[in-house]
Amino acid sequence: MTTEQVMKELAKKGSESIKKIFLNHGAKEPLFGVKIADLKVIRKKVKKDHELAMSLYNTGNYDAMYLAGLIADESKMSKKDIEQWAGKATSDGISQYTVAWVAAESNYGWELGMKWIDSSKEKIAAAGWNTLAGVIAMKPDNELDIAAIKKLLQRIIREIHAAPNQVRYTMNGFIIGVGSYIKELTKEAIEAAKKVGDVYVDMGATACKVPAAADYIKKMETKGYVGKKKKTVKC
Repeated sequence: MTTEQVMKELAKKGSESIKKIFLNHGAKEPLFGVKIADLKVIRKKVKKDHELAMSLYNTGNYDAMYLAGLIADESKMSKKDIEQWAGKATSDGISQYTVAWVAAESNYGWELGMKWIDSSKEKIAAAGWNTLAGVIAMKPDNELDIAAIKKLLQRIIREIHAAPNQVRYTMNGFIIGVGSYIKELTKEAIEAAKKVGDVYVDMGATACKVPAAADYIKKMETKGYVGKKKKTVKC
């Protein structure tokens, strides 16, 4: 499919009710309001397509940018490409999910995540924490820098309550990721969550809530999911 064909398809599948939901969650115009399930139908048609992904992302359309992340071929993306995507992200949904997923599945996930979490820009820093969480969710423990991850947990304990809104949200998600996907750090992550306590994040005009990290990890334990890695973080 060409970019023009995809954009026409997205326009047809757009919904005002879905668009309103996305806008309430922080999406920015332009967008059609296409359900994620419908985006995945298009993904099945095109599979991975580097050129199409790059072109769709550059449209600035929320639905097209999200789809670009689903069909991106990270093996063909340079570090510069991914950083440009981070800089062009139009909303938290794109920076925290599309950009973070692509970065995490690239060859530069850990490097970029560690760089981004020090950014003074909220969207970039939030993308960084989600990128690191994505790497943790996929990589075998013996390929992770466990000592560095422990230090990041301690950093979150010190900094989370003074961090920008969306950074607080993704820091909390990082604790959940560590406790859920690195078995040897599960107890340490739960302790970190307890020290952090309640995390307040302004979720705007939505009913979304911040997950209680300790409770979430314990549920993962109960279900026997702790330590089970993901093949992909894209969804």
